Amino acid sequence: MRQTIEGKTYNTETATSIAEDSSGGSSSDFQWWHEELYATNKGAYFLYGRGGAMSRYSEACGNSRGGGSRIIPMTKTEALVWCEEHAAEEAIEEHFSDMVEEA
Repeated sequence: MRQTIEGKTYNTETATSIAEDSSGGSSSDFQWWHEELYATNKGAYFLYGRGGAMSRYSEACGNSRGGGSRIIPMTKTEALVWCEEHAAEEAIEEHFSDMVEEA
């Protein structure tokens, strides 16, 4: 997917996928969702998400809702928080080690 947001183009085909998570189950489930965190060559981060009619990615279809997808730009801090919330430890070690410290 490719989308231009506030003068910047985000492209899943040219960026590097660094982590992903999903609700599991079938993509035909209304509540199903899948998210993939990307890093661009210029150091930007974005989330590409898609999901069913009852997910945060749903889109209006006349008087009802259907599945949809979108790109959400993220700061480096937001990307780190997403990784923490989705237990993406490998991505944290590889991309955010400068932002975390040993407890």
